[in-house]
Amino acid sequence: MEKSFIVSKDDWSLHRKGYIDQQRHMQKVKEAIKKNLADIVAEESIIMSDGKKVIKVPIKSLEEYHFRFNQNKVKHAGQGSGNTKPGDVLGADGSKGPGKGPGAGSEPGVDYYEAEITIDELAELIFEDLGLPNLKEKRQKELVTESVRFRDIRKKGIMSNIDKRRTILESIKRRAMHGKEDKHITPEDLRFKTWDEDIKYQSNAVVIAMMDTSGSMGPFEKYIARSFFFWMVRFLRTKYQHVNIVFLSHHTEAREVTEKEFFTKGESGGTRCSSVYQLALEIIEKRYNPEDYNIYPFHFSDGDNLPSDNEKCVELVEKLLNVCNIFGYGEIEGLYYNSSSLMSVYKKITNPKFTSVLIKDKTGVYPALKAFFKPKTDVFKI
Repeated sequence: MEKSFIVSKDDWSLHRKGYIDQQRHMQKVKEAIKKNLADIVAEESIIMSDGKKVIKVPIKSLEEYHFRFNQNKVKHAGQGSGNTKPGDVLGADGSKGPGKGPGAGSEPGVDYYEAEITIDELAELIFEDLGLPNLKEKRQKELVTESVRFRDIRKKGIMSNIDKRRTILESIKRRAMHGKEDKHITPEDLRFKTWDEDIKYQSNAVVIAMMDTSGSMGPFEKYIARSFFFWMVRFLRTKYQHVNIVFLSHHTEAREVTEKEFFTKGESGGTRCSSVYQLALEIIEKRYNPEDYNIYPFHFSDGDNLPSDNEKCVELVEKLLNVCNIFGYGEIEGLYYNSSSLMSVYKKITNPKFTSVLIKDKTGVYPALKAFFKPKTDVFKI
């Protein structure tokens, strides 16, 4: 006897399958985004966004799902002669696909897929393996309330914290003991939840963001530097509770600026990188004692520095390395890249806490984040 199945509006398994397919597709999208993070991180639409909107991310390795049809309209048979072996070539497509063959193609290209994702979701993928390196426990710590837990029950308290279940149980117990059948709750039956705060000590840290804003830093160089610092700031504020960020900009002179000025204000003039290192040392001495703070200075420049200032820069970087957890230097190779740049001078520095990266295009921003924020010992929270 054959069994029959009826599909009705009440068959919720159909709805479940649709949800599962949607979740599977979203997982494929996230996997494709992770493979393309180097291209996505420095997208202008992301850097220029307000940080809250849903953005469209181009994914070239994932096409939007659709039915595919044979473009050549050739009839095929599914029956073979039976003499084939594994690895035999059964046939080849003789047509030239889009963009194939020499010369300019006449066939249309294939559009890439644009996935919608929030900045927070993208940040979660980017920050997945990042952390502050060489993080150490410091003398001065912050008291932080991590969570509030209800751990005790008392007879006195505020009505908003009343424990209804225990109050009813106390009422039932009282009536059972005295043999009463009334269903009233007396003040003696009331039970209230009380809480304790989980207090933990956390180490302090300060990140010093230094950016070259001289005339040699063109639109491309400034965009790359701001892209790195955009994700750096978001990473620190997402993953750590107590991190101070100091913003320094410089040309021949250095000054401390606000976050808004750091990301928007342009300057010009010559370049003397030692000025920003000197200012960083002064700020550390006045406000951030190395005994109390984990210190992380990061400097981005195009490397075009006054030749007479290079040796002083090396000297000041060595001083910073004595008081810092690490020092990160990023050099942006622009159109007028000079082989005798600051990067070549910094090759003299052998301190393992010194890390440098060279960025040639926007795909280098993500590797720079991974190079600077690859935690070696991330034991203590901040």
